[in-house]
Amino acid sequence: MKIKVINPNTTWEMTRGIEHAAKRAARPDTQILAVSPAMGPVSIESYYDEYLAIPGVIEEVKKGDEEGIDAYVIACYGDPGLQAAREVTAAPVIGIAEASMYMASMLAARFSVVTVLPRIKTMLEELVASYGMTHRVVNVRTTPLCVLDFERDPEMGMKMLAEEGRRAIAEDQAEAILLGCAGMAEFADNLEKELEVPVIDGVVAAVKFAEAIVDIGKTTSKFKTYRYPEKKAFVGLLSQFGS
Repeated sequence: MKIKVINPNTTWEMTRGIEHAAKRAARPDTQILAVSPAMGPVSIESYYDEYLAIPGVIEEVKKGDEEGIDAYVIACYGDPGLQAAREVTAAPVIGIAEASMYMASMLAARFSVVTVLPRIKTMLEELVASYGMTHRVVNVRTTPLCVLDFERDPEMGMKMLAEEGRRAIAEDQAEAILLGCAGMAEFADNLEKELEVPVIDGVVAAVKFAEAIVDIGKTTSKFKTYRYPEKKAFVGLLSQFGS
């Protein structure tokens, strides 16, 4: 099968790290195509960034029919464009935040998210609520680091994640830790050894769910909510999205 992993930001160094994590998790017979959109922010750390990243995500999903894609992974912890992406393809589309929460709920009763800048906290709390996971996610913990800091200084990134992970276990009674950024994938194994609780990287979780859904032959329902968008014109910068 062929899974397209979309990093919604335009920083290819981060995309390559996401690709590495996805390929490590995937089966030998699964082909991973990791991409960044041609348009969008270099990192996603606000509602503004997230909303402006979505057209690039949709564009990459719409290319998929010609690329022979069997499933898609949106590799940003805000799951930007996830619902819209499900409207433009019948192939499964998996968001890494949603996947990580579902996987963690099978391994632990309660868990905390550790993520980037403090301004992200409200965004992720709202995302958690939208997935019906408020009773399982006991806290969203932040670090002082931005998304690209984890690429620039992985040693500091590991230090910050370990500190917040330990606080989550001691203060939140978290029984598992969810890494709240696709750029944190490389830290998961070492954190799990250090913290001695399950540490879930959303990229890995999403790839494995995508493989399972394709294996059992399921596709996105087109009955109502996720049916293809009505044909209409778009103008200006979005003219290419019309039909």
